[in-house]
Amino acid sequence: MELYILIGLLAMVTGFLSGLLGIGGGIIMAPLLLYVPPLFGFAPLPMRLVAGLTIVQGLVACVAGGLTHRKFHYVSGRLTLWMGGSIFIAALLGGAGAGWLANRVLLAVFALLAVVAALLIFVPVKEDSEDPDLEKLCFSRPRAVIAAGAVGLLGGLVGQGGSFILIPLMTSFVQVPTRIAIGSNLAIVFLSSLAAFLGKAATGQIAWALTLPIVLTVIPAAYLGGLASRRVPVAGLRLLLACVIAIAAVRIGFSVITG
Repeated sequence: MELYILIGLLAMVTGFLSGLLGIGGGIIMAPLLLYVPPLFGFAPLPMRLVAGLTIVQGLVACVAGGLTHRKFHYVSGRLTLWMGGSIFIAALLGGAGAGWLANRVLLAVFALLAVVAALLIFVPVKEDSEDPDLEKLCFSRPRAVIAAGAVGLLGGLVGQGGSFILIPLMTSFVQVPTRIAIGSNLAIVFLSSLAAFLGKAATGQIAWALTLPIVLTVIPAAYLGGLASRRVPVAGLRLLLACVIAIAAVRIGFSVITG
């Protein structure tokens, strides 16, 4: 029972950040599940088990957080369609070709991309307002496809979601307002998370009993994170995103060194 409570608390923290920052949360949830339980006397959780629980957390957080942002009209269906379709196809291609390239080299490139993304979040966005008008959103479809395709391909190659990199690329390269980028990213991540979830569920890689505390805590936490996101100034959201992306870059870089 104690392990269930701990997993629920970790999922609550991750779910709140997912709703607040528009990320799937896997880059946060996975290390928490790997390193926190042993601190409380529990046996380390196998990576396969962690991967299954993480994808459930990401899927539920995207639904709960995405619906909250959609209520505030910060989720673009057009942006989701173009970028979601691109990242889905590219991730499939990257996953299929993963065995052809050295994983450590790819991880190093991915970590470097994360560092660049942490810097890109500070690039000023044209007409980035506290309450952007979704109806007036204009973006370059080729740029949207290129950004999503690049992240999806590289992420598929190294086994990383990479959704945390999409928001800086959306704001700097595609020139999408920050709040719309955050809300739409949850919808985009949902598409890739759903594919991964179906694959893991079909092959028995999900410990269903341990997903119960995740579902029960992530739904309200992501909803509250989405509500809080609307109240946090855009500058604050961009700073928090930069910190999370930088932490992700350090974690991936550590994997390169210790792998």
